Amino acid sequence: MSSTPVIGVLALQGDVREHLAALDTAGAAARAVRRPEELDAVDGLVLPGGESTTISKLAVLFGLLEPLRARVRSGLPVYGTCAGMIMLADKILDPRSGQETVGGIDMIVRRNAFGRQNESFEAAVEVRDVPGGPVEGVFIRAPWVESVGAAAEVLAEHEGHIVAVRQGTALATSFHPELTGDHRLHALFAGMVRQAGR
Repeated sequence: MSSTPVIGVLALQGDVREHLAALDTAGAAARAVRRPEELDAVDGLVLPGGESTTISKLAVLFGLLEPLRARVRSGLPVYGTCAGMIMLADKILDPRSGQETVGGIDMIVRRNAFGRQNESFEAAVEVRDVPGGPVEGVFIRAPWVESVGAAAEVLAEHEGHIVAVRQGTALATSFHPELTGDHRLHALFAGMVRQAGR
């Protein structure tokens, strides 16, 4: 892999454009991913925020869910924000009917844990492995992590709830760093992708 990793953004629903811009700023070659052959061409993948049930159903419809699971199991670096965090959970506490996940992080996630759309908020979040002080977290109908298994590492908490987790080549935040102009989490992920490609 060159020093510029190719990082895809799952472009089925959600804030795809903002992640593509953030990845560009973080030194990656960013690509939208909608089809299995586009997934095959990336070194890492972002699962964006949006509506986790919709993303799950669209992933099935586009023939992406099984290829995604297989690539994540085989070590594809992946970063999920908000709904993307839910998609990376091995277990959802309160799944909607028919909702499936990609899995990859040994954690149990509670959907919409921080409240409804009108209860969205921003908060400074101290994230381990991200130098330079707290990141500004945008929480929109955000999940939180109820518990993690032994393999998962907690990177951040807010008001006593886990909001950022890492396990091997998988990273997840319950907030949206792509909406703030602070791209340090995308830079952390780009570094993880480079590391995995060595």
